Amino acid sequence: MNPGHRLPFLLGAACLASCGPVADSRAGREVDLRPPVVEAVRTIGPAEISVEFDEEAGLVPGKVAILPDLPVSGVSGTGRQAVVRAAPQTPGRRYTLEAEAEDARGNTASFAAEFYGFNPRVARLLINEFTTRGSGNHPDLVELKVTAGGDMGGAVLYQGTPGSFDNRLVFPSFVVREGDFILVHFKPAGDPGEVDETSVKDASKGCDARDSAFDFWVAGGMGLSGNNGVLSLYERPGGKPMDGVLYSNRTATSDESYRGFGSEETLARAEELVRDGGWKAAGPRVTPEDAISPEGSTGTRSICRSSASADTDSAEDWHIVPTRKATFGADNSDERHAP
Repeated sequence: MNPGHRLPFLLGAACLASCGPVADSRAGREVDLRPPVVEAVRTIGPAEISVEFDEEAGLVPGKVAILPDLPVSGVSGTGRQAVVRAAPQTPGRRYTLEAEAEDARGNTASFAAEFYGFNPRVARLLINEFTTRGSGNHPDLVELKVTAGGDMGGAVLYQGTPGSFDNRLVFPSFVVREGDFILVHFKPAGDPGEVDETSVKDASKGCDARDSAFDFWVAGGMGLSGNNGVLSLYERPGGKPMDGVLYSNRTATSDESYRGFGSEETLARAEELVRDGGWKAAGPRVTPEDAISPEGSTGTRSICRSSASADTDSAEDWHIVPTRKATFGADNSDERHAP
């Protein structure tokens, strides 16, 4: 199953008969036996987690737990939202909330939902350089540049978008400074040197690791789509977008069914990126012509953000550098590949 299509919650309902309205012959009306549905679980503070329902509901006291062990001190809420108070979370750490929800008619549902520890000072990042047509010696790679220092805990880079992705990397908690570089290797090579770096920059000796950057490795990653895809960067899973990239060598006339993107999945990702503000379309609907073309790029001719880029969230910010001018872990070159 595509990881981007996994449901965020595991629900188990406990109700009297069926889990929907049934007729009450004595009163001549329907009786609601449908349990509440959890719509979102998100952190709203270093020691608070919000749970949102599709109807007025709450959490059953004594049936709320957070794993790994995070002691719960209380539960409150009104309407369609409940708030769980607990011990302070570790920024970016993955937790699971296990609880039971109950609506006003006594219908209940047990659920488990994943969330990531609240980060009060998320570092600000840009996608700065990438390759989608890597080689054995220079596999697919994405560089992030830190534009404002902070904690990386919970920041997430998607190969795709939050609603549909092939891979994602949720960063652990570690501190970065303005000007730092982070390299995400989407097709790891060079084992046993593939070590995620959070304190020193020279611990990893995997293929294309740089001592001038923090290196991270997508476990089991098979690389990026060479011709047609989306990269997106968010503050946390379920959080606000920070940056995104749309690339394609196709046109609006490449196919009739998917606006030229070749598949329903890629079109949906392009639309989500634009909708979230990570990319801009020239017209009312995004098309491949709005994207960066990867034509001419290779493992050493990377796609680079220009030094004069104003971050317009468009192809105008980007160019392909000449052969062997990729600059992963260092400031980008403004030289341009001449086809």
